[in-house]
Formats: sequence, C-alpha cells, structure tokens
Amino acid sequence: MDNLDAARLQMAFTLIFHIIFACIGMVMPFFMVVAHKKWLNTKNPIYLTLTKSWQKGVAIFFVTGAVSGTALSFELGLLWPEFMKHAGPIIGMPFSLEGAAFFVEALALGFYLYGWNKLPEKFHWFTGVIVGISGVASGILVVSANGWMNAPSGFDYINGEFLNIDPVKALFNPAWFTQALHMTLAAFTATGFAVAGIHAFQVYKKRQAELHKKAFKIAITFGAIAAVLQPLSGDLSAKDIAERQPVKLAAMEAHYHTEKGAPLYIGGIVDNEKQEISYKIEIPKALSFLAFGDFNAEVKGLNDFPEDVRPNVAIVHYAFQIMVGIGTLLLVVGILFFISLKKKTWWQNNRFWLLFTILAPMGFIALEAGWIVTEVGRQPWIIHNIMKTKDAVTPMPGMIYSFYMYVILYTVLTIAVTWLMVRQIKFLNNSKSV
Repeated sequence: MDNLDAARLQMAFTLIFHIIFACIGMVMPFFMVVAHKKWLNTKNPIYLTLTKSWQKGVAIFFVTGAVSGTALSFELGLLWPEFMKHAGPIIGMPFSLEGAAFFVEALALGFYLYGWNKLPEKFHWFTGVIVGISGVASGILVVSANGWMNAPSGFDYINGEFLNIDPVKALFNPAWFTQALHMTLAAFTATGFAVAGIHAFQVYKKRQAELHKKAFKIAITFGAIAAVLQPLSGDLSAKDIAERQPVKLAAMEAHYHTEKGAPLYIGGIVDNEKQEISYKIEIPKALSFLAFGDFNAEVKGLNDFPEDVRPNVAIVHYAFQIMVGIGTLLLVVGILFFISLKKKTWWQNNRFWLLFTILAPMGFIALEAGWIVTEVGRQPWIIHNIMKTKDAVTPMPGMIYSFYMYVILYTVLTIAVTWLMVRQIKFLNNSKSV
C-alpha cells in the first residue's frame, strides 16, 4: 500500500468513527435539557433520573469526541502537509472559532455536571442549553471548513499561489450553509433514532417501561422532526451540487451521458466499463427537475469530464442510494410516530417497539453514507479544482504504521464507550427512583 492509499484510508477510518462520537455529543445535550425542564416543571422523579443518566452519556461522548477530534486535527498536518501549508491561513478561522466553541462547551458542561444543588435551578438548566448550542456551533464550523474544500473561496489563485486571502469569505463559502444544514439535521435524525431505539428495546423487554417510554418520546420527537425536514435540506444540497460540482451529481446518479430531461435512477448496478447502470427504476425527467427545477433542463453526464477528474462512480452511487433510501424510510417512520401520538393503542403493541429497535442504527448508516458521497464524490480533489489529493499527501514513508496505530486507538475508544454506555443502561434499569 502506497502513502496516498494509507493516508486516505486512515483519514476515512478516523472520520467514520469521529462523526458518530461528534454527532451524539452535539445532539444528546438537547435531550438532557428537555428532560431536565420536564423535571423542573413536574418534579416527576423519573425525569430527574433520566436527566442524570443522560448527562453521564453527554460527558462520555464529550470526552470521546475531544480525543478523536484532537487526533483528527493532528492528522491534517501529518498526512496532508501541502494542503495545510496553503489552506491553513485561509480556513484557520473556522477551526479557531470551533476551538472557542469547544471551550465554551467544556466550561458549560462543568457547570452543569457539578452544579446540582449548588447553582440556581434555572441558571443550572441554562448551562445545559449552552452545552447543546455550543456543540452544534462547533459542528457547523467544522462543516464550514469542509464546505470550503468543496467550494473554495476567499482567495485568488494566481500562478500556483494563494493570494489576497479573505478568511471571512472562506468561512461563509458557497457550500457552508447547505452542508451545515444537511449535516445538523442528519445528526439530530441519526442520534434521535439511535437513542429512541435503545429505549424502545428496553420497553420491548419490559424493563422500566414508564421511564423508557418517556425517554423514547423525547429522543424520537427530535429525530422525527429532523427526518421530516431532511428532504428539504437535501433538495437544497442537490441543487447546489448540480451548479458547483456537476461531475459529483453525475456520479451520484450514475449518469454517463449528457441529456435534457434526464431521468432519476433508483437503485441499479453500476458497470463502469460499459458505462451503464442496469436493474434500476427510472423516473423520466425527474433528475432535471430536482437539480434545476426544470423538467427539460440539461444534466451533464460523466463522459463530459476527463477520466482523471471523475470520482469512483460505483462507491458514490451506492452510498447515495443508501443515504436516500434510509432517509426516506426514517421520514415515513417519523410520520408514523406522530400518528401514534393520536393512536395510543400502538404503544401497547410490541411490534411498535421492535420497529424502532431495528431502526436504531439506520440513521448513522445513512449519515456515514452521506459523508462518503461528500468526500469520495470530491475526488480526485482535496481542494475542488485547485489541488489534487495526491499532491497534498506527506512524502514521509511508513504511513501504513500510522494507520495501524489509529485503528488500535479508535478500537480502544469504541470498546470503552460501549462498555460505559451498557453500564449506564444497566444502572438506569436498576434505578430505585422509578
């Protein structure tokens, strides 16, 4: 394995893990403060037990996210020195602001964890709100930096040099809003369904049913609302990609030939050699409409682009199909949840709880697939149309050993987090307050 492959594999591996830790760390504080608010309003001890249990989960994922995120920040410099040499002065602002948001989150979390019976109740609760807001802000700022890689701005590229740098323009690059909105909703959807699925399983097993039903309702409300809104952000993202990265759109849909009134493909098997996709469901003119708002608009095919600037079509297409398919499924189930609020008899049926148990990991599978579309779809560029990934990689040999080290680190983190969360669930089920 050469340096480029080892570096890309290491970056992909660490991002796959970090994104889960980061998303849960962003979203769970909101579950915690809702349960806390219900405790303040009702003084129902179930909500107090739930709040204190979730705050431990927030603390666990905050620490884990900090460790995995710190490792990623070192990777940028170690694996991609040529990228950081030029990009650092341009996108330093979102990373600096993300650091500030992280410290605000850390301070607020300290107040929250140790403020019980010491701080005024409302102020104590508000520190939990700050944890959630600063966590989301941190995520948006990191996504802004990634958006810049897809839509570089805030500089003039002249004779291979990056001149006239404008960090503010780079921060608010053309891709930041659509990517940040889509990612934030994805985080709430994935975490909402995952947490709801864990509590649904406890109800299914008839363990502390009253507590877990209340926990389920809080988590799935966030997840279902985000799932319903997600297609709107997806539509904005698709239209943005159609204008800025048409080759990525062509790979997402596995369209090889430029045509007006382009059809939308659902499913299908990609044959890159024959440049065709078989066994797909075809919806006439739908892609042209979704991408440009015009049923007869022209959509560029992959053959309009040189082979050396095309991404891996099969990976991008399959990942896109997984993301959209699961997203649609979660949208439907989210609507079913809202219907169930009127049809209370559904909550007495074990199949209802089994459904949400099965769906627990689906949001994160869709989220990972979405990031594969974003990152693999940008290849071979690390800075779109400016710098290729192969030109940014470190010349130092032996990157494969660095990859092995990171595999060990993240495996240990995953085992530790899993053990701690299982321990928390057991503690919750044995709680005497309910």
